[in-house]
Amino acid sequence: MDVSQAKQEHLLALKVMRLTKPTLFTNLPVTCEARDLPGDLFGRLMQDDPSTIKGAETLMLGEMLTLPQNFGNIFLGETFSSYISVHNDSSQVVKDILVKADLQTSSQRLNLSASNSTVAELKPECCIDDVIHHEVKEIGTHILVCAVSYTTQYGEKLYFRKFFKFQVLKPLDVKTKFYNAETDEVFLEAQIQNITTSPMFMEKVSLEPSMMYNVTELNTVTHQDHGVSTFGKMSYLQPMDTRQYLYCLTPKPEYAEKAGVIKGVTVIGKLDIVWKTNLGERGRLQTSQLQRMAPGYGDIRLSMEVIPDTVNLEEPFDIRCKITNCSERTMDLLVDMINTASVHWCGVSGRPLGKLSPGASLSLPLTLLASVQGLQTISGLRLTDSFLKRTYEYDDVAQVCVVCPS
Repeated sequence: MDVSQAKQEHLLALKVMRLTKPTLFTNLPVTCEARDLPGDLFGRLMQDDPSTIKGAETLMLGEMLTLPQNFGNIFLGETFSSYISVHNDSSQVVKDILVKADLQTSSQRLNLSASNSTVAELKPECCIDDVIHHEVKEIGTHILVCAVSYTTQYGEKLYFRKFFKFQVLKPLDVKTKFYNAETDEVFLEAQIQNITTSPMFMEKVSLEPSMMYNVTELNTVTHQDHGVSTFGKMSYLQPMDTRQYLYCLTPKPEYAEKAGVIKGVTVIGKLDIVWKTNLGERGRLQTSQLQRMAPGYGDIRLSMEVIPDTVNLEEPFDIRCKITNCSERTMDLLVDMINTASVHWCGVSGRPLGKLSPGASLSLPLTLLASVQGLQTISGLRLTDSFLKRTYEYDDVAQVCVVCPS
């Protein structure tokens, strides 16, 4: 007995159809010039064609919608919807009908049935309908398993299953890069590429920061007191196109004050991407937690708090440094200032700064004088821990532009 005959022995028929939105009907317009042999024949035929747009018959898009002709593609982040119908093709009354729909992925098996209760009876030519929904969160092979069990009027219990295999594709290619600023700020660049065959409307691309950071989006510019997207009014992403989104993360005050907290691998947050495809089909994708390796500063971190962009030649100018103890021990610091050929320190060298406990910071105001024009590097600062007799030298603290006063 072949498979088709075995299927015909069942009293119930199972039909499964994927629910997707229709597409715009397209036609192929055929035109010619008035002096050609057909004359205006083609034009009159297109005017009488119900699928064309009145007054714009030569456009390929029409006013009609086309139902899906095949299963189509399913992308990660979209919602998979399916219509399940069980019809009684026999002349008997069937009892205790149970319809179950499971989705098998590479890692788990999910029950998608809206109700797991049995239907008492199903008369001839009647049906049981159900619609299932599932937000796809894994790529790869998925198998929709539909199982039907029932009892005939003679008390015989029957059971059959159908399998529907489909592939879930990756819609976006997301790459991230981190840039560490001289301060505690971290810049995140997210490159998002549309790797589908249809354009996308990017509804939202945001960064949800972790508990340690505050985030500022840098994807808008101010125009007439209004924020305007850098990508224009219509945020479409064509197939294979790539966009760069930029975010600035700043440690929260309670973490920024503790130098030892943000060390090693730190969690930055995760990207939340929402898009729409043809006729408003919505998709959403969230990345896993983004991590970066925090830069190492050694035992002591020296950062610049205040420094002028431009200074006058042979005129004193002030800067302010911030010294942070990144070690786990108390330090007793001394500061030495060593002159260079272009920049000279003003003040007492070798003076003590006092004790600095672990994670604590102090502000150090300094005065300098530049003797050479142009872009000059501030260097020659040396810190010494008198407890361990250990020296820390900083040869590239910052840069200033030295100009001749007019």
